[in-house]
Amino acid sequence: MATEQGIVIKTDTGTAWVKTVKSGSCAGCSARRSCNAMGGDNEMEVNAINEAGAKLGDRIVLSFKTSSLLKASFLLYVFPILLLIIGAAIGQEIAPKFDFNPSGFSAIIGFAFFFAALLIIKTTANKLAKKNDYRPKIIKILNSNVIPRSRLDQTDIPKNT
Repeated sequence: MATEQGIVIKTDTGTAWVKTVKSGSCAGCSARRSCNAMGGDNEMEVNAINEAGAKLGDRIVLSFKTSSLLKASFLLYVFPILLLIIGAAIGQEIAPKFDFNPSGFSAIIGFAFFFAALLIIKTTANKLAKKNDYRPKIIKILNSNVIPRSRLDQTDIPKNT
């Protein structure tokens, strides 16, 4: 189970927005550049299920199932490439039957399979986003000293040790 620490910056019914600091494991992630869209260079905001009942300003521990992370990573990174390769192989094999250039037909069918994979990913991702297994959860409150809202932006967020 992957865990991170952060500070609750907003709460809703059953969920909370948590500000976290990117950890060392972020350095090896290929999506590390896109994560800063929701925060500064070292910070990001995550909407998490609030199982622990955390309140505004609480320092908390976020948890994310590793198996769910691996499944989502496979879907995003490996699945499209597999379909591209399968499509290219099919195109290479059936091109002579239609009297096409094998290389060109292979590229066309390969990219058609790739774009089909993207559609499948979009549909599947929308379904997975609704499942709680694919969302981070607040599992523990480390410090329930509520930080005033005016100081939330200046607060140092604990780094994972």
